[in-house]
Amino acid sequence: MESSTTNEERPRVAVLGTGIMGAPMARTIAASGMPVRVWNRTRSTAAPLAGDGITVADTPEEAVAGAEVIVTMLSDGNVVERVMSGIGGPPAGAVWTQMSTVGIAATERLAALAGNLGLVFVDAPVLGTRGPAENGALTVLAAGPADARDRAAPVFDAVGARTVWFDDVGAATRLKLVANSWVLALTSATGEALALARGLGLDPRQFLDLVSGGPLDSAYLHIKAEAILEQDYTPSFSLANAAKDARLLLEAADAAEVRMDLAAATAERLERAAGDGHGGKDMAAGYFASFRRS
Repeated sequence: MESSTTNEERPRVAVLGTGIMGAPMARTIAASGMPVRVWNRTRSTAAPLAGDGITVADTPEEAVAGAEVIVTMLSDGNVVERVMSGIGGPPAGAVWTQMSTVGIAATERLAALAGNLGLVFVDAPVLGTRGPAENGALTVLAAGPADARDRAAPVFDAVGARTVWFDDVGAATRLKLVANSWVLALTSATGEALALARGLGLDPRQFLDLVSGGPLDSAYLHIKAEAILEQDYTPSFSLANAAKDARLLLEAADAAEVRMDLAAATAERLERAAGDGHGGKDMAAGYFASFRRS
Protein backbone atom coordinates (compact mmCIF):
# COMPACT_ATOMS: atom_id res chain seq x y z
CA MET A 1 0.00 0.00 0.00
CA GLU A 2 1.46 3.32 -1.03
CA SER A 3 1.56 6.22 1.40
CA SER A 4 2.38 9.88 0.97
CA THR A 5 3.52 10.09 4.60
CA THR A 6 7.13 11.26 4.91
CA ASN A 7 9.70 9.51 7.09
CA GLU A 8 9.41 12.27 9.67
CA GLU A 9 5.65 11.72 9.87
CA ARG A 10 5.81 7.95 10.24
CA PRO A 11 5.25 7.23 13.93
CA ARG A 12 6.43 4.13 15.71
CA VAL A 13 3.29 2.07 16.35
CA ALA A 14 2.43 -0.64 18.86
CA VAL A 15 -0.56 -2.87 18.17
CA LEU A 16 -1.89 -4.84 21.13
CA GLY A 17 -4.17 -7.63 19.95
CA THR A 18 -3.66 -9.49 16.66
CA GLY A 19 -6.90 -11.37 16.16
CA ILE A 20 -9.28 -11.23 13.21
CA MET A 21 -9.10 -7.43 13.09
CA GLY A 22 -5.81 -6.57 14.77
CA ALA A 23 -3.56 -8.66 12.52
CA PRO A 24 -4.67 -7.16 9.19
CA MET A 25 -4.64 -3.70 10.73
CA ALA A 26 -1.04 -4.20 11.83
CA ARG A 27 -0.16 -5.30 8.29
CA THR A 28 -1.72 -2.24 6.64
CA ILE A 29 0.01 0.06 9.12
CA ALA A 30 3.37 -1.59 8.39
CA ALA A 31 2.70 -1.53 4.64
CA SER A 32 2.28 2.25 4.91
CA GLY A 33 5.88 2.56 6.05
CA MET A 34 5.44 2.77 9.82
CA PRO A 35 7.58 0.63 12.13
CA VAL A 36 5.23 -1.70 13.99
CA ARG A 37 5.57 -3.86 17.06
CA VAL A 38 2.75 -6.21 18.02
CA TRP A 39 1.78 -8.25 21.04
CA ASN A 40 -0.88 -10.90 21.46
CA ARG A 41 -1.69 -13.00 24.49
CA THR A 42 -1.21 -16.13 22.36
CA ARG A 43 2.14 -15.45 20.72
CA SER A 44 1.62 -18.02 17.96
CA THR A 45 -1.28 -15.91 16.67
CA ALA A 46 1.02 -12.93 16.21
CA ALA A 47 4.05 -14.86 14.96
CA PRO A 48 3.10 -14.86 11.23
CA LEU A 49 3.27 -11.06 11.22
CA ALA A 50 7.05 -11.28 11.46
CA GLY A 51 6.99 -12.19 7.78
CA ASP A 52 5.56 -8.75 7.05
CA GLY A 53 8.47 -6.93 8.65
CA ILE A 54 6.64 -6.49 11.95
CA THR A 55 8.37 -7.05 15.28
CA VAL A 56 6.55 -9.55 17.50
CA ALA A 57 7.00 -8.70 21.17
CA ASP A 58 6.78 -11.12 24.08
CA THR A 59 5.06 -8.64 26.41
CA PRO A 60 2.88 -5.55 26.12
CA GLU A 61 5.66 -3.54 27.78
CA GLU A 62 8.10 -4.58 25.06
CA ALA A 63 5.58 -3.75 22.34
CA VAL A 64 4.89 -0.20 23.52
CA ALA A 65 8.50 0.71 24.36
CA GLY A 66 9.30 3.84 22.32
CA ALA A 67 5.92 3.83 20.59
CA GLU A 68 4.37 7.14 19.56
CA VAL A 69 0.97 5.62 18.81
CA ILE A 70 -0.49 2.67 20.70
CA VAL A 71 -3.39 0.75 19.14
CA THR A 72 -5.52 -1.56 21.27
CA MET A 73 -7.66 -4.07 19.40
CA LEU A 74 -8.60 -6.56 22.10
CA SER A 75 -11.74 -8.54 22.88
CA ASP A 76 -13.45 -6.30 25.43
CA GLY A 77 -13.05 -3.42 27.83
CA ASN A 78 -11.93 -5.52 30.78
CA VAL A 79 -9.13 -7.08 28.76
CA VAL A 80 -8.01 -3.69 27.42
CA GLU A 81 -8.00 -2.27 30.94
CA ARG A 82 -6.07 -5.21 32.37
CA VAL A 83 -3.41 -5.14 29.64
CA MET A 84 -2.89 -1.37 29.73
CA SER A 85 -2.93 -1.24 33.54
CA GLY A 86 -0.16 -3.83 33.58
CA ILE A 87 2.20 -1.76 31.46
CA GLY A 88 4.64 -0.26 33.92
CA GLY A 89 5.76 2.84 32.05
CA PRO A 90 4.33 3.52 28.60
CA PRO A 91 5.95 6.37 26.64
CA ALA A 92 4.71 9.59 28.24
CA GLY A 93 2.61 11.65 25.83
CA ALA A 94 2.07 8.83 23.34
CA VAL A 95 -1.32 8.70 21.63
CA TRP A 96 -3.41 5.73 22.68
CA THR A 97 -5.96 4.92 19.97
CA GLN A 98 -8.45 2.58 21.61
CA MET A 99 -9.98 0.84 18.58
CA SER A 100 -11.81 -2.07 20.21
CA THR A 101 -15.57 -1.84 20.68
CA VAL A 102 -15.91 -1.74 24.46
CA GLY A 103 -19.04 0.27 25.24
CA ILE A 104 -19.62 3.56 27.00
CA ALA A 105 -18.75 2.69 30.60
CA ALA A 106 -15.49 0.99 29.66
CA THR A 107 -14.51 3.87 27.38
CA GLU A 108 -14.89 6.27 30.29
CA ARG A 109 -12.73 4.04 32.52
CA LEU A 110 -10.07 3.70 29.82
CA ALA A 111 -9.95 7.45 29.22
CA ALA A 112 -9.32 7.94 32.94
CA LEU A 113 -6.64 5.24 32.87
CA ALA A 114 -4.95 6.99 29.95
CA GLY A 115 -4.72 10.16 32.04
CA ASN A 116 -3.12 8.22 34.88
CA LEU A 117 -0.61 6.70 32.46
CA GLY A 118 0.25 10.05 30.87
CA LEU A 119 -1.18 9.03 27.49
CA VAL A 120 -3.33 11.04 25.08
CA PHE A 121 -6.54 9.06 24.66
CA VAL A 122 -8.48 8.72 21.41
CA ASP A 123 -11.76 6.79 21.41
CA ALA A 124 -11.55 5.17 17.96
CA PRO A 125 -13.73 2.12 17.27
CA VAL A 126 -13.91 0.96 13.67
CA LEU A 127 -16.79 0.05 11.39
CA GLY A 128 -16.01 -2.95 9.23
CA THR A 129 -14.93 -6.56 9.37
CA ARG A 130 -11.92 -8.62 8.34
CA GLY A 131 -12.16 -7.92 4.60
CA PRO A 132 -12.11 -4.13 4.93
CA ALA A 133 -9.39 -4.45 7.57
CA GLU A 134 -7.24 -6.42 5.14
CA ASN A 135 -7.78 -3.78 2.45
CA GLY A 136 -7.28 -0.72 4.65
CA ALA A 137 -10.91 0.19 4.02
CA LEU A 138 -12.37 0.45 7.51
CA THR A 139 -14.30 3.48 8.70
CA VAL A 140 -12.65 4.92 11.79
CA LEU A 141 -14.86 6.75 14.27
CA ALA A 142 -12.47 8.90 16.29
CA ALA A 143 -13.02 11.16 19.27
CA GLY A 144 -10.27 12.95 21.12
CA PRO A 145 -8.34 16.17 21.59
CA ALA A 146 -7.44 18.26 18.57
CA ASP A 147 -3.71 17.88 19.18
CA ALA A 148 -4.01 14.11 18.73
CA ARG A 149 -5.52 14.24 15.26
CA ASP A 150 -2.39 14.83 13.21
CA ARG A 151 -0.45 12.31 15.29
CA ALA A 152 -3.06 9.58 14.87
CA ALA A 153 -3.82 10.37 11.23
CA PRO A 154 -1.11 8.18 9.63
CA VAL A 155 -2.45 5.14 11.47
CA PHE A 156 -6.08 5.92 10.69
CA ASP A 157 -5.24 6.63 7.04
CA ALA A 158 -3.50 3.25 6.82
CA VAL A 159 -6.33 1.16 8.24
CA GLY A 160 -9.29 3.14 6.98
CA ALA A 161 -10.85 4.64 3.89
CA ARG A 162 -12.55 7.28 6.02
CA THR A 163 -12.12 8.85 9.45
CA VAL A 164 -15.02 10.61 11.14
CA TRP A 165 -13.84 12.87 13.97
CA PHE A 166 -15.71 14.00 17.07
CA ASP A 167 -14.54 16.41 19.75
CA ASP A 168 -15.72 14.57 22.85
CA VAL A 169 -14.32 11.22 23.95
CA GLY A 170 -17.19 8.73 24.00
CA ALA A 171 -19.04 10.17 21.01
CA ALA A 172 -17.34 7.73 18.64
CA THR A 173 -18.29 4.77 20.80
CA ARG A 174 -21.90 5.94 21.03
CA LEU A 175 -22.21 6.16 17.24
CA LYS A 176 -20.53 2.76 16.86
CA LEU A 177 -23.18 1.22 19.11
CA VAL A 178 -25.92 2.75 16.95
CA ALA A 179 -24.29 1.34 13.81
CA ASN A 180 -23.91 -2.05 15.49
CA SER A 181 -27.62 -2.12 16.30
CA TRP A 182 -28.33 -1.85 12.57
CA VAL A 183 -25.74 -4.45 11.54
CA LEU A 184 -26.97 -6.95 14.12
CA ALA A 185 -30.60 -6.43 13.11
CA LEU A 186 -29.75 -7.02 9.42
CA THR A 187 -27.76 -10.14 10.25
CA SER A 188 -30.55 -11.63 12.35
CA ALA A 189 -33.20 -10.74 9.77
CA THR A 190 -31.17 -12.44 7.06
CA GLY A 191 -30.80 -15.62 9.09
CA GLU A 192 -34.47 -15.72 10.02
CA ALA A 193 -35.70 -15.09 6.46
CA LEU A 194 -33.54 -17.90 5.06
CA ALA A 195 -34.53 -20.25 7.88
CA LEU A 196 -38.22 -19.53 7.33
CA ALA A 197 -37.89 -20.13 3.59
CA ARG A 198 -36.31 -23.52 4.24
CA GLY A 199 -38.87 -24.34 6.92
CA LEU A 200 -41.66 -23.64 4.44
CA GLY A 201 -40.10 -25.88 1.83
CA LEU A 202 -38.72 -23.10 -0.39
CA ASP A 203 -35.32 -22.57 -1.91
CA PRO A 204 -33.96 -19.56 0.03
CA ARG A 205 -32.50 -18.23 -3.20
CA GLN A 206 -36.04 -17.58 -4.38
CA PHE A 207 -36.31 -14.97 -1.64
CA LEU A 208 -32.99 -13.40 -2.64
CA ASP A 209 -34.05 -13.28 -6.28
CA LEU A 210 -37.38 -11.73 -5.29
CA VAL A 211 -35.82 -8.73 -3.50
CA SER A 212 -32.72 -8.38 -5.66
CA GLY A 213 -32.37 -4.94 -7.21
CA GLY A 214 -35.45 -3.53 -5.48
CA PRO A 215 -35.96 -1.23 -2.50
CA LEU A 216 -35.82 -4.19 -0.10
CA ASP A 217 -32.41 -5.29 -1.38
CA SER A 218 -29.12 -4.89 0.49
CA ALA A 219 -25.55 -5.80 -0.37
CA TYR A 220 -25.09 -6.94 3.21
CA LEU A 221 -28.07 -9.29 2.86
CA HIS A 222 -26.33 -11.09 0.01
CA ILE A 223 -22.99 -11.27 1.80
CA LYS A 224 -24.44 -12.94 4.89
CA ALA A 225 -26.94 -15.02 2.93
CA GLU A 226 -24.15 -16.42 0.77
CA ALA A 227 -22.20 -17.45 3.87
CA ILE A 228 -25.27 -19.29 5.15
CA LEU A 229 -26.17 -20.93 1.85
CA GLU A 230 -22.59 -22.03 1.19
CA GLN A 231 -22.16 -23.08 4.83
CA ASP A 232 -18.96 -21.06 4.93
CA TYR A 233 -18.73 -19.57 8.40
CA THR A 234 -15.11 -18.48 8.20
CA PRO A 235 -15.23 -15.57 10.64
CA SER A 236 -15.23 -12.11 9.16
CA PHE A 237 -16.51 -11.03 12.58
CA SER A 238 -17.13 -13.75 15.13
CA LEU A 239 -20.51 -14.62 16.56
CA ALA A 240 -19.05 -14.40 20.07
CA ASN A 241 -17.91 -10.83 19.47
CA ALA A 242 -21.28 -9.96 17.94
CA ALA A 243 -22.96 -11.25 21.10
CA LYS A 244 -20.64 -9.08 23.17
CA ASP A 245 -21.51 -6.04 21.05
CA ALA A 246 -25.22 -6.78 21.43
CA ARG A 247 -24.83 -6.75 25.20
CA LEU A 248 -22.96 -3.45 25.07
CA LEU A 249 -25.60 -1.68 23.02
CA LEU A 250 -28.36 -3.03 25.28
CA GLU A 251 -26.51 -1.67 28.32
CA ALA A 252 -26.22 1.72 26.63
CA ALA A 253 -29.88 1.70 25.63
CA ASP A 254 -30.97 0.80 29.14
CA ALA A 255 -28.96 3.67 30.59
CA ALA A 256 -30.57 6.00 28.03
CA GLU A 257 -34.05 4.60 28.82
CA VAL A 258 -34.52 3.42 25.22
CA ARG A 259 -36.25 0.12 24.59
CA MET A 260 -34.44 -2.06 22.04
CA ASP A 261 -36.73 -5.02 21.44
CA LEU A 262 -35.03 -6.15 18.23
CA ALA A 263 -31.57 -5.85 19.77
CA ALA A 264 -32.69 -7.85 22.80
CA ALA A 265 -34.05 -10.61 20.58
CA THR A 266 -30.85 -10.59 18.53
CA ALA A 267 -28.71 -10.83 21.66
CA GLU A 268 -30.74 -13.83 22.80
CA ARG A 269 -30.35 -15.50 19.38
CA LEU A 270 -26.60 -14.96 19.36
CA GLU A 271 -26.20 -16.28 22.90
CA ARG A 272 -28.25 -19.35 22.00
CA ALA A 273 -26.14 -20.05 18.90
CA ALA A 274 -22.94 -19.52 20.86
CA GLY A 275 -24.20 -21.96 23.49
CA ASP A 276 -24.65 -24.52 20.73
CA GLY A 277 -20.98 -24.23 19.84
CA HIS A 278 -21.03 -21.62 17.07
CA GLY A 279 -19.28 -18.78 18.93
CA GLY A 280 -16.05 -18.98 16.92
CA LYS A 281 -17.85 -18.89 13.58
CA ASP A 282 -18.89 -15.85 11.61
CA MET A 283 -21.79 -13.92 13.09
CA ALA A 284 -23.97 -15.23 10.24
CA ALA A 285 -24.01 -18.49 12.20
CA GLY A 286 -26.71 -16.91 14.35
CA TYR A 287 -28.82 -18.60 11.66
CA PHE A 288 -28.59 -21.82 13.66
CA ALA A 289 -30.56 -20.23 16.50
CA SER A 290 -33.64 -20.51 14.26
CA PHE A 291 -33.79 -24.27 14.70
CA ARG A 292 -34.62 -26.42 17.69
CA ARG A 293 -31.83 -28.58 18.99
CA SER A 294 -32.10 -32.21 17.95
